[in-house]
Amino acid sequence: MTRHGFTITADGPFDFGATLRFVEDWPATSALPSDGRALRFAYNAESDWLPIGVTVTAAPGGVAVATTRAAGPGIRGEVARILSLDVDGTGFAALGEADPVLGDLQRRSPGLRPLCFWSPWEAACWAVIVQRSSMLVASRIKQRIAERFGARVTVDGRVYHAFPPPVSLVDAGGFGLPAQKEEWLRGLAGAALDGVLTTEHLRAVPPEEALAELRALPGVGPFSAGLILIRGAGAPDAFPGDEPRLFAILREAYGLPEDAPAGAYRKLAEAWRPYRSWASFLFRATTYGAADERDGAGGRSR
Repeated sequence: MTRHGFTITADGPFDFGATLRFVEDWPATSALPSDGRALRFAYNAESDWLPIGVTVTAAPGGVAVATTRAAGPGIRGEVARILSLDVDGTGFAALGEADPVLGDLQRRSPGLRPLCFWSPWEAACWAVIVQRSSMLVASRIKQRIAERFGARVTVDGRVYHAFPPPVSLVDAGGFGLPAQKEEWLRGLAGAALDGVLTTEHLRAVPPEEALAELRALPGVGPFSAGLILIRGAGAPDAFPGDEPRLFAILREAYGLPEDAPAGAYRKLAEAWRPYRSWASFLFRATTYGAADERDGAGGRSR
């Protein structure tokens, strides 16, 4: 099979090894086979909704990427977004110098950047599937949907099932989910096909506007909206402003009172601009919030 390759250079600190370690712990990717050297996955590229297999390995100053079909600028941009390499991270370290609590997290996980879902569409589906469900059950259901409706892609000799594109689910059913969740998935498929649930759209509007639009989608509440924007579209500077779990982490880290209003957390996050998403991710993914990050998008959507 013909392989197509390109490289992505990181602007600012980046450690691909830290990404691989995170992959093993994050529920959305923990089932991926890993040899500790490469990240392999298959997905339907948002640029054309066609399946593609991807292999990512470390390279000097960034990563080397091999794909199962020709990768134009759209796919290159998508892989960069997935690894948060589409953002200049040069100034992120300076935030840690001004904020000792954040700086401590940066020293514990040097070069760790957010790893995103393969697309906002897939992030939204995960957010719906996992609501009021255990992580194990949600992962199995998502995999079954991929096996039934998605494409089989061979990556480095192993078969991967790409989660189906929205056109495959917009009129489908029988996902093994409650009727309400199946209806929500079909609604999300329509939003993706309409261009609303896409990286291009969500990154083109201010974060507050994007979050409001996402909360208007079926089955999407405040937590899910933040997950889709930050870990789906890869927006580097968003702060949901209404997430009890993150607030609890920040309250412990900064010694805030139990009754601190939401505005206190938003004010705290203002110091992290233009990397509010990255800073929040570190708190969730490291010591203060490791268990919370593993919890994924559970809980109530509304």
